[in-house]
Amino acid sequence: MSAISFQSVSKQYRSRGGGATVQALDQVSFDIEPGEFFGLLGPNGAGKTTLISILAGLSRPSSGRVRVHGFDVGADFAQARRCLGVVPQELVFDPFFTVRETLRIQSGYFGVRGNEAWIDELLQSLGLADKAGANMRQLSGGMKRRVLVAQALVHKPPVIVLDEPTAGVDVELRQTLWQFIARLNREGSTVLLTTHYLEEAEALCSRIAMLKAGRVVALSSTTDLLRAASSNVLRFKLDQALPDALAAKARVTGRVVQLPAHDAAEIETHLAVLRQAGLQAQDLEIRKADLEDVFLEVMGAQDPSGTPAEVR
Repeated sequence: MSAISFQSVSKQYRSRGGGATVQALDQVSFDIEPGEFFGLLGPNGAGKTTLISILAGLSRPSSGRVRVHGFDVGADFAQARRCLGVVPQELVFDPFFTVRETLRIQSGYFGVRGNEAWIDELLQSLGLADKAGANMRQLSGGMKRRVLVAQALVHKPPVIVLDEPTAGVDVELRQTLWQFIARLNREGSTVLLTTHYLEEAEALCSRIAMLKAGRVVALSSTTDLLRAASSNVLRFKLDQALPDALAAKARVTGRVVQLPAHDAAEIETHLAVLRQAGLQAQDLEIRKADLEDVFLEVMGAQDPSGTPAEVR
């Protein structure tokens, strides 16, 4: 039995003002197996949060079915929701309770009592032990984010859903969070992660689905996605603007330029263009493609009306 199963899930809604119908999801189908650390990637507006909202029972699909450990999220909502721990993007909290009170109340929603030892472990593991008696409104944004994670885990769900859990938070929280979530995954928890930090997805996820315009355009193991990348990457620093011939192909971050390079001949071609323009590349290196390169290639090459690229 799959931990999560999306079966031909579609979602349409009316745009504001009652205008045209927007297709947020279009026949999305894939399964996540128990114990997987699964990544769901896509640009803004691809449908990731809509899919998670349907999974959590906050939105209904226009068609299709979603199951969590065999429970239909529509017909068996309570059972399906009990299997899920969802960390949302938004910082939603009750300002009238302390951190510990918040976790006790969240436990009560799932009928869980006498779990003080687990609450203490969550507080310790997420760096919240010294904030247990603090009122929620007194916490920084990063601390509130930690409490949201603790709330999602307080009833020990077998499936953990993380929707952009490290957006806008510091490095310390990222490290603390991932160490704890990785431990839970090793102990058998299934994890579904959406993130724009592709280095996190590459390091953590064993399998990845990529969404574009509401459709799955790639679905495979992280290893196979990286292996199927069509090129290496030529990376260097440059103080001037790139020639037009290279600018259209390049990913530029400040002074850092990255260009796809399939072979030695293409590398030499790139460098020759720079020399002809009178430009001097600095700190030149050649590296293997990473998940960000794969993501940009898939998003640029796939037709959203086509079929997903199942890499073998």
